[in-house]
Amino acid sequence: MTDIDVIDDVRAFNRFYTNKLGLLAKGYLDTAYALTEARILYELGARQYISATELNRELGLDPAYLSRVLKKFRQTGLIDSVPDPADGRSQTLHVTSTGQAESERLGELSRQQLAGELQHLDEAGTQDLVRSMQTIRRLFDREAAASPVVLRPHRIGDMGWIIERQSVAYTHEYAWNGMFEALVAEVAGKFIAHFNPQREYCWIAERDGERLGSVLVADGGGPVAKLRLLYLEPQARGLGLGRRLVDECVQFARASGYRTLALWTNDNLTAAIHIYRSAGFKLVAEEKHQLFGPACIGQTWELDLSALPKSNCPQDHVSNGAIRQ
Repeated sequence: MTDIDVIDDVRAFNRFYTNKLGLLAKGYLDTAYALTEARILYELGARQYISATELNRELGLDPAYLSRVLKKFRQTGLIDSVPDPADGRSQTLHVTSTGQAESERLGELSRQQLAGELQHLDEAGTQDLVRSMQTIRRLFDREAAASPVVLRPHRIGDMGWIIERQSVAYTHEYAWNGMFEALVAEVAGKFIAHFNPQREYCWIAERDGERLGSVLVADGGGPVAKLRLLYLEPQARGLGLGRRLVDECVQFARASGYRTLALWTNDNLTAAIHIYRSAGFKLVAEEKHQLFGPACIGQTWELDLSALPKSNCPQDHVSNGAIRQ
């Protein structure tokens, strides 16, 4: 799917959704208020006290338009102004009892409308709809308050997810061929088949039940541990999660008695390499190859765990394979 196709699909959904909610109608929910006016009144009713500056900042409205709406609300007795207790020179907007009642009425009308739209859905369909809406919000608004990302151990099905997501992502981003998928499947398969919980661990990064990333530490033989299959979903990149996963590997490897943590990567994976370098890994070897189609430079990086300050690897962080969250 091309970028244009994606954009057109989003626009089509927006048209469908605005029509479904009746947002193009002259009066919102068959009331005398425009949609923006109703949203302003809702925020005023929910906050009770808020400055015009703060209201404008949160809603991103044109200041002149907001001023006209607030003037209208004052004239109809929906809001009033009171001195700001923190600064007597400023005024804070205050919803009146009439305005509060009107805000609650609009809220009830909205709930009734949505109840009518949802009545044909069974419980499974309703849950699917809510999850989909949560996903849209999360993908479009990365700054919005969200549930924390938790790290958990792997369970049945996770290795299949790792193979699929990492193979698809790298094929799309770097045009790698099926040999990369074969390598990921081999690493994941060996990890499952020979898993030793005292010496090995896999972390799955998850938020609200959605997997966002993964990494694992495998026994490399003797004093050497191997960091394998670091991966982040596109929406989870740039949040510091990659460094968090690598730090977990470092802490686990040292707590498990390894002296060296090694990894193999490729020179075009610049974001991952930046994380490795910042965590203290050193480049020890390079070789050209075309294992996955395009020409690449394979790189081996190592971290001397015995040389790390003790404060960098708290021993209480990992205990019997359980992550303290």
